[in-house]
Amino acid sequence: MASSIEKPFSGRTAVISGGLGDIGRAIARALAERGASVSLGDLQPESEATEFLQSLQMCGVNAIYYTVDASKADQVRNWIDDCEKRIGAPDIIIANAATVTLATLQELTVEQWDAELRVNLNGPFYLGKIAAGKLVAGKRQGHMVVIGSWAAHVVHAHIPAYSVSKAGLRMLAQCLALELAPHGILVNEIAPGYVDAGLSAKIWATNPELREQAASKVPVRRLISPDEVAAEVVHLCRRENRHITGTTLLMDGGLSLGEA
Repeated sequence: MASSIEKPFSGRTAVISGGLGDIGRAIARALAERGASVSLGDLQPESEATEFLQSLQMCGVNAIYYTVDASKADQVRNWIDDCEKRIGAPDIIIANAATVTLATLQELTVEQWDAELRVNLNGPFYLGKIAAGKLVAGKRQGHMVVIGSWAAHVVHAHIPAYSVSKAGLRMLAQCLALELAPHGILVNEIAPGYVDAGLSAKIWATNPELREQAASKVPVRRLISPDEVAAEVVHLCRRENRHITGTTLLMDGGLSLGEA
């Protein structure tokens, strides 16, 4: 229950791209339960967010939604402006929106390649530049977390555009971390392995054998839940974190120690 959890994030505001996805919802819930107001951004119409927003508001925080294409800078700017106007300038910035195409480089169309880089790489750049820019202008400190992937450093031939975009995202996070550190804004990446969420979860739900096969490839023999990813976001965004920046928190259960 939310009432049994301390509120270390009271007075803080979070923006979360991809906010209606499994991981986005888990992050929003974890932050709201701990006292943060949240602004979710996603492609879905506002009606798709109503019930979830109500559940977050029951935590005693402000929770709002904005329909936004995270790959378009003007829409991201409007979203951040709306958040600042309605519930305050965000000091927790979560770049979570992502897309993936199951296709080899030869199978990928130019349009699919462009779309993945726009969402997975350009989107976090726009969000970081615009939201962190407001913190710098207001001389306020904060935290940014990008949701990356172990695919950033292990070749995945079946999702090459995703792997390339996540590799770029890792360097983007490090560049942002270096530039923003003097302003007290810490930037880190969480790089999960097999998360039981999104497209993977849908496939595994209809093919339990594939789920078991995936889990068996992980040295710890477990898949990651969205709530476990959210817990690491909470860890990196707490006020007490004043030194962890430019870091990749790899939570893949040992997958990187073997083969993709």
